[in-house]
Amino acid sequence: MRKSLAILMAGMALSFAATPGRADDLTIAVVGPMTGPLASIGDWQKHGGEAAAALLNDAGGVNGVKVKIVVEDDACDPKQAVAVANRLVADGVKFVAGHACSGSSIPAAAVYADNNVLMMTPASSNPALTEKGYPTVMRLYGRDDAQGAFVAPWIARHYAGKNVAILHDKSAYGQGLAEVVKASVNAAGLTEVLYEGINPGEKDYSSLIGKLQSLKVDAVYFGGYHTEGGLIKRQAADRNYAPDLIMADSLSTAEYWAITGAAGEGSYFTFPTSPVNLPSAQAAVAKFKAENYSPDGFTLFSYAVVQAIAEGVKRAGSDDPSAVAEALKNGTPVDTVVGSIVFDEKGDIKDPKFEINLWHDGKYAPIDINK
Repeated sequence: MRKSLAILMAGMALSFAATPGRADDLTIAVVGPMTGPLASIGDWQKHGGEAAAALLNDAGGVNGVKVKIVVEDDACDPKQAVAVANRLVADGVKFVAGHACSGSSIPAAAVYADNNVLMMTPASSNPALTEKGYPTVMRLYGRDDAQGAFVAPWIARHYAGKNVAILHDKSAYGQGLAEVVKASVNAAGLTEVLYEGINPGEKDYSSLIGKLQSLKVDAVYFGGYHTEGGLIKRQAADRNYAPDLIMADSLSTAEYWAITGAAGEGSYFTFPTSPVNLPSAQAAVAKFKAENYSPDGFTLFSYAVVQAIAEGVKRAGSDDPSAVAEALKNGTPVDTVVGSIVFDEKGDIKDPKFEINLWHDGKYAPIDINK
């Protein structure tokens, strides 16, 4: 009987330890596309979040409590994102470092807001996410309107007198970017010759490319992901047609060059001022490289989200998500690997900085936009 009781108690302890939201852990769910065509983004999130948690735990945790990372896959699918959000709520998880795609973040945010869960995205840029006024929904990344306003004057100046097309993939992320860029380049005096949505996931964009050729398009701004952008660029090159391609942060992955090969030469994209070169990131970058991992894309932003949540818990002296969000929005800078961050009352970062990067010979680097 004693043996049976011991087995029962051990089983109960194991079950308690496996509960994501157990009271003696600060559990943070890293949620993003761990599978599917955008899985590289999820990999960045996972590596960044786990590395930040390891650093915090090596220093004694947060208020003496260890940080535990659980990883969830939303595949950048809105329905799956909502299902994940509901499951995390049921499990008692109070903090989410995610989601990545705006199309997932926006519907999932409503679930978190209704259940007092703090969600902080390292990547979703559609302004609608924080414009809804949810007190526990935050963003450690620049918004589309800031990114579009940054790149549009350069496009208008660089392609003055030339034919520019603006395309998007009909997603919250891609269409949101395209709409902002269109409005901004129009205001800067450039009118596009084509504004159109494409169907993501297709394998053949020859009809679209033929239309671009007939309009003698010199440059394409595409709001969307590297998978479609890379196919369009490569298939255009197969027809001896090479319009410049300009995109946003989704192009910050080596997978783009793997799709395009040499056809990707000369492609542009906007991205926040490269965090890997910041003094605040050097220790983290060195550790990643020692582990043969390159902290590209959103890796360091995911790292920073975990740091910010931890700092909020310390400031609040509590793991109540509302109190943590309020503590982070008080105007006091938060030190992270991507620099000193200040959140505004909506939960967005103040004064985001961007660069325009150019792909050359399989690598990318920022350009001087004043030339």
